[in-house]
Amino acid sequence: MKNLTKAMIMSAGVGSRLDPLTKDLPKPLVPVFNRPVMDILFEKLSFLGINDVICNTYYLADKIIDRYTKNDLGINFNYIKEETLSGTAGGVKKCQHFFEEGDSFIVLSADGLTNADIQKGIEIHRQSGAIATIGVKQIPIEEVSHFGVVVTDKNGFIIEFQEKPSVSEAKSNLINTGIYIFDYKIFEYIPENTFYDFAKNVFPKLLLEHAINTFEVNEYWSDIGTLDQYKQSVQDVFAGKCEFEHSPIVCKENGSYISQSSIDKSVKFIGNSTIGSNVIIGEDAIIDSCIIWDNVHIAPNVHLRNCIIPSGCIIDRDLNSEILSANTVLESVKI
Repeated sequence: MKNLTKAMIMSAGVGSRLDPLTKDLPKPLVPVFNRPVMDILFEKLSFLGINDVICNTYYLADKIIDRYTKNDLGINFNYIKEETLSGTAGGVKKCQHFFEEGDSFIVLSADGLTNADIQKGIEIHRQSGAIATIGVKQIPIEEVSHFGVVVTDKNGFIIEFQEKPSVSEAKSNLINTGIYIFDYKIFEYIPENTFYDFAKNVFPKLLLEHAINTFEVNEYWSDIGTLDQYKQSVQDVFAGKCEFEHSPIVCKENGSYISQSSIDKSVKFIGNSTIGSNVIIGEDAIIDSCIIWDNVHIAPNVHLRNCIIPSGCIIDRDLNSEILSANTVLESVKI
C-alpha cells in the first residue's frame, strides 16, 4: 500500500436536523467553541500529514468554497459541486478523479467531532489488506436505534450490518462512526450517476465478496447532526472530553465561558457558554448555558438561558430554551 496522503470530507448534506441554525449556514461551518467543525477536521488531517483534501458540496456550497479556497489550516482544498444529492457513496464516487489507482484514502463525515486515533486505523487497514476499514465505537445499548450497528467476529472483521435496529433486535452495541479508510478498489462497488449509500448499498454488497475490517474508536466521538447533540458536544468540550485548539476557558463564580469578544464585568455567567466575535452584551445581562455566534447584540439586563443565538441577532428580551434563526430581532415587550 502506498503512503496515505489524501482524504475526502462528505459535506453536501442540508443539515435539516439542525434547523433553524442551518437555514443560512451549511452544517460543516456550524461552530463548536467558535470554530467550524470543518476547521477542526482539517486541522486533524493536517496533523496526520494528510494535506490534500476534497469535499463534495451541495447545500450553500459557496460558503464552504469561499472559506477554504485560501486557508491557514495546512490543507490544499479541492471540491466538487453536486447539482443533486447522490448519497454518501455517490458523493465519494464523484470524487474518484482526485485519487490515484492503488492509493488508499480517508473519508470523513463533516459533522463528526472526534479525537479518534485515525493513525491507528490506517495501520490496522494497512495490515489487514481489506478494501474498507470502518471506525466503530461502543455505545450504551439503549442508544443503538439511532445509529448504524455493526456486528464483528473476534478479529474485528464485520459479519453483519444492522441499520438503526431496535434495542431488542440489536446484535451489537458497536456503531459506525462514519470514519472510513478505503482502498481505491472501493470505487468498483459504486456505480456512476446513481444515488448510492455506503450503509445500505455498498457495504452489504462488498461483504459478500471481501472482508470489511474495523478499528475501535476508544476516544471521543460525537455526531453533531441534531440540536441536542450539538449542545451536548459543546458541553463535552468544556468537560475536557474532546480536545482541539480553542480560546481559553474563563472560569467565573457560577459558570465558565469562552469568548472572542470583550465582556463587561457586570455580565453574570451561569453554567457553560460560548461567545463568538463582535458580540456586544449589555451591562448586568445573565448568560446561562448558551451558545452565541458572531455579530450578536444583547441588551442590558437580558437573561438568556439554554439558548442558541446564531449570527446577526439582536436580543432585547429574556429567553429560555430558544433556538433562533440568524438575524432575528427580538425587541422588549412593552406593558
